[in-house]
Amino acid sequence: MLIPDIIIAIDGYSSTGKSSFAKLIAKEFGFLYLDSGALYRGVTLIAVEHSLIDGSNNIDEEKLLALLPGADLHFETDADGCKTYMGRRCIEKEIRSLAVSRKVSPIAALPSVREFVDGKLRELGRRKRVVIDGRDIGSTVFPDAELKIFMTADPEIRAMRRMKEMESKGEKVNFQDVLDNVRERDYIDSHRAASPLTKAADAVVLDNSGMTMEEQMVWIRSLIAGRFGNTASKS
Repeated sequence: MLIPDIIIAIDGYSSTGKSSFAKLIAKEFGFLYLDSGALYRGVTLIAVEHSLIDGSNNIDEEKLLALLPGADLHFETDADGCKTYMGRRCIEKEIRSLAVSRKVSPIAALPSVREFVDGKLRELGRRKRVVIDGRDIGSTVFPDAELKIFMTADPEIRAMRRMKEMESKGEKVNFQDVLDNVRERDYIDSHRAASPLTKAADAVVLDNSGMTMEEQMVWIRSLIAGRFGNTASKS
């Protein structure tokens, strides 16, 4: 199925599988995948590695902002997919750690950080034919996106998914710690002053609590066919 040159914005709660879903959509329809969460995690990694955020989540915002222009956070694509880099260093493993997960919400809540990340995303999104996932893509970054999806799932299911992902990378984690982190991030993301997590008025809700990835792909194919049937054609 071919679809027009559009922007597909996928928002929703943490650990709903937004990135995995977006990557499959990009692969199937020949779109560029952009992981906004990876950029926020990259900024958080900078803060953690330079000791710019403490145990109480106090942030040295001025020093952090001074480091961002020279950090060269960007995406590179290889045979294994799209990966996040800081200069020539691949930081995929570091940005998915619990140490970064615990700090990403307060970092992402900073208006200055959101402005930095949004600028990068808008620059990349000018070409259209992109799939972007995050927390405020459809509501703030690309409010005119032609297709908006809002993903949700039960917190316990999201925590289990997150724990399995971390364990597959060799991390030893406790389920309750991961669940607490998921709930904390939900609260912070939904209550921050700058671009809080919220469903755009024209977004379609996808609750994937009991869905396999293939079932989600069947869902998105049906949605796209119904929405863009007049302009889509079979390849």
